[in-house]
Parts: sequence; structure tokens; C-alpha cells
Amino acid sequence: MAKQVDMVLKMILPAGAANPGPPVGTALGPAQVNIQEFCKSFNSQTSSLEPGSLVRVKMEVYADKSFSFETNNSPTSYLIKKAANVEKGSGTPNTEKVGQITRAQLEEIAKVKEGELNSFDLDAAVKMLAGTARSAGIEVVEER
Repeated sequence: MAKQVDMVLKMILPAGAANPGPPVGTALGPAQVNIQEFCKSFNSQTSSLEPGSLVRVKMEVYADKSFSFETNNSPTSYLIKKAANVEKGSGTPNTEKVGQITRAQLEEIAKVKEGELNSFDLDAAVKMLAGTARSAGIEVVEER
């Protein structure tokens, strides 16, 4: 018989660097989950990833306070900012550009995010990612 899911939590955490402090402790404390156990298992599961890269986590907490979690790819905005080598997006993206990204970089991100994007082919996925980049004030340029 399947366990009864009591709560579903979603978090974005740095790979291999979860600790009992915020944001993990503040999210898991009210759920009365063993925070140390989660941190150990999350850090071991994400140890093969680039240290500090952001990872999306979906966690199910059961009625007996046990849990299971799954990790997903980094958020699209994080991957775009990383590829453009910028710390954060522009507050006024229409007038102030903070970086540049090429179509080849967008294609690479689209391949990483394959299956998560709402598109049928690579070209549509790249167009969607280009819109995300533009809304962050990152200019999409053609390769030279």
C-alpha cells in the first residue's frame, strides 16, 4: 500500500551544499522532517554536479514524516545568466542590456532542458529561451 502524502515541497538549492540553515531548515522545519538526513542524502545525490549550481528539488513528505525527493535540472534563468556570464538580469530589460548570449549557447541550454520545455523541436525551444533571455536584459547575438 502506498504511503499517504502529507505535504509537497519545492525548493531550489545549490548542488552539494545543502545545510540545516535557511532555506532548507525553514522549509523543512514546519514539515517536521529530519533535516540532517535530507541534507546528507541531497548532498550525496548532487555531489557529481558542478558545486554551487542550482538544482530544483521536489520533495514529498509522508504522514509518518518520512520523505522522498527528486532533483531536476537547473532553472532556465540560471542557465541563461550563467552562459551570458552575468550575476543578475536587468531591471529595465528594454533599455539596459547586461550581457550577450549566442544561439549556439541557447541550443545547448535547450538540449539540457529537453522534455521540460513546452516545444516540439529545437528551433521552437531556442526561440522560447531567447525570449527569456531578452526579458532578463540579455541580448541574443548571432555567432561571428
